[in-house]
Amino acid sequence: MQLVFILEQVLNGLLIGVQYLLIALGLSLIFSLGGIVNLAHGAFYAIGAYLTVLLTPSIGFGGALIASPLAVGVLGLVIERFLLRRFYRGDPTLGLLLTFGLAMVAEQALRMAFGAAPVPFGIPTWLRGQVFIGDLIYSRYRLSILVVAVACVAGLWLLLTRTSFGRVVRAGVQNPDMVAALGISLRPYMTAVVTIAVGLAALAGTMMAPVTGVQPAMGAEILTFAFVVVVIGGLGSFWGVVLAALIVGVVRGLTAYAYPPATEAAVYALMVLVLLLRPRGLFGEHIARFE
Repeated sequence: MQLVFILEQVLNGLLIGVQYLLIALGLSLIFSLGGIVNLAHGAFYAIGAYLTVLLTPSIGFGGALIASPLAVGVLGLVIERFLLRRFYRGDPTLGLLLTFGLAMVAEQALRMAFGAAPVPFGIPTWLRGQVFIGDLIYSRYRLSILVVAVACVAGLWLLLTRTSFGRVVRAGVQNPDMVAALGISLRPYMTAVVTIAVGLAALAGTMMAPVTGVQPAMGAEILTFAFVVVVIGGLGSFWGVVLAALIVGVVRGLTAYAYPPATEAAVYALMVLVLLLRPRGLFGEHIARFE
């Protein structure tokens, strides 16, 4: 029974890990291609959760699971077109300040619209219940989140590695000057990357709303750990971020079982250890523009 309980904690840790993963992949792509540290990324996660609360009564949770990321993705497209695009070639500090300001505006707007108190939101009726795997009993909804997250990661990997769009994005990350010399503009690709990244963050917010609750500061709380995942995984590495998110999730799950007060400290200790042994992260790639 103790082994089953440990396995349950590992699965709960993986659930948290894939939550970080959907956000960290977007952060890594935006920074690698555009050079902008998007401090507003957590705000899109929160907006996705609140949109789910608003849309579910009218179109159901299944509809909200699709509509919310799409709507937030369009919002990200607009922000990229009229704000972020101005700072790709500028001082990185300006982009940092802009996204920090956007995050503050978004959080306060959510407070004004919905109040500071958490908004109750339960698991949809059709996803309630447990799944029995031998002696292990696990939530059907949590298992569904893991399945959707795996599908999203697989889809993004295929997009980046098996399409012409992905080849241009990867080339733009490694050597944007060479891409420009070939007559290819990275602006539309950057717009698409931001839209996808923001949509993934909103999807994470939609799926985690019934698990973690919905409140205005939820984006700021998760953003820190998403950055930790990017640092551990390594800048520009898709699978590095994936592996780092899973490791962070498992570390959190096992620490919560062994010594709950040290759950968050264990994650930061892991980051420090990785930086001491491998400053680029586990699978950090050489990116010409940053070195």
